[in-house]
Amino acid sequence: MTAATKFFLVDHLAVQIYNSPVEMAQDVAEIAQKYLQELLQQQDTVAILLATGNSQLKFLDALISLGNLDWSRITLFHLDEYLGITADHPASFRRYLRERVEKRVHPQQFHYIQGDALQPLLECDRYTKLLQSQPIDLCCLGIGENGHLAFNDPAVANFQDPSQVKLVKLDQINRQQQVHTGHFPNLESVPQYAFTLTIPMICTAKKIICLAPEKRKAKVIKQMLHHPITPDCPASILRLQSQATLFLDLNSASLLS
Repeated sequence: MTAATKFFLVDHLAVQIYNSPVEMAQDVAEIAQKYLQELLQQQDTVAILLATGNSQLKFLDALISLGNLDWSRITLFHLDEYLGITADHPASFRRYLRERVEKRVHPQQFHYIQGDALQPLLECDRYTKLLQSQPIDLCCLGIGENGHLAFNDPAVANFQDPSQVKLVKLDQINRQQQVHTGHFPNLESVPQYAFTLTIPMICTAKKIICLAPEKRKAKVIKQMLHHPITPDCPASILRLQSQATLFLDLNSASLLS
């Protein structure tokens, strides 16, 4: 296991810093594997919430490559999906997770948010009931350049949200980030609305691992850790979650004092 170069607490949030994204991904994969192995010795099934995006790629590859997990006893969910997008669209999170995870590990079940559902509000209700059918044992997160968790942008993030799943309008910073990361060719092609799990739903997870490498995340990491806890930076809520750990590389941690 590759040890973090630094470890500290910010309020209740554990923070670990690594020399590189590769070292970070490998270590986090080993942490997740050990945790899941221990759970599977204690209970029949495990439920995991997965994120998408570039921050998750190396981690997911490392976790799957480690092996020694009985995926047939693991149920998977995901955090968000664009409204009106088909499951085979190149930017679909369903496609991302089907190709990178489901086809490789064959979990017990993978419950997908149907982004192209004809009745989106009913889809929110359907997915909420699935999430409520068992506790979430592990939630894997990334952080957006505007501080969003899933699609909880600052304008729509609610730390006391009564919903578990909702429809939101994406802000321009979020939509532009999708272009920067190569998911869409231009801003006009990025959907304006999306399904997202809410902040309170995310925080119900028994364990939260949040990966946020790369220089482009440095500014929001500083805001998240050094500024007040507020929906203006949704990721700051993690500072109140003792079950959460934030994993950074030297680039994303470069503005921290």
